[in-house]
Amino acid sequence: MAILSQLLQRLCDADIDFVIVGGFAALLHGSTLVTRDLDVCAVLSQQELAKLRDALRDLNPTHRLTPQKLSFLTNPDPGVEIRNLYLETELGAVDVLGSVLGVGDFQRVRAMSAEIEVFGRRCRVISIDDLIRAKEALGREKDLLAAKELRAIREKTK
Repeated sequence: MAILSQLLQRLCDADIDFVIVGGFAALLHGSTLVTRDLDVCAVLSQQELAKLRDALRDLNPTHRLTPQKLSFLTNPDPGVEIRNLYLETELGAVDVLGSVLGVGDFQRVRAMSAEIEVFGRRCRVISIDDLIRAKEALGREKDLLAAKELRAIREKTK
């Protein structure tokens, strides 16, 4: 959890506008499932990419889904449109998504998100309803289990 907190703090300190999504968001909503990476939804404009590069520069970020493990600091070239980033850093994995399956683009995800305090920083987290939609849209067994648990948490907190 300390590693996730450090990655999250770097994104906050870099003034990147993002929403926490994925497994860590599920934990924040009360899930008992374990996650080892940080998933966020953000606008992947050239300006935001520059902020992200600066925030992660000393952590040697690489594109973890490329066989060559290309450096995020030099790839992609400026002007190349990015939809999603799947990065590996010295602190662990961070995925930056331009949209969330089953929910929509960053503006839609952000509109329904809530601002909370996490590790001493103010952050936005995807709504539990949107997170359930996203987990169900992914359709993997682990995501369907998470959606089931999140529905139970939602019912308990009503």
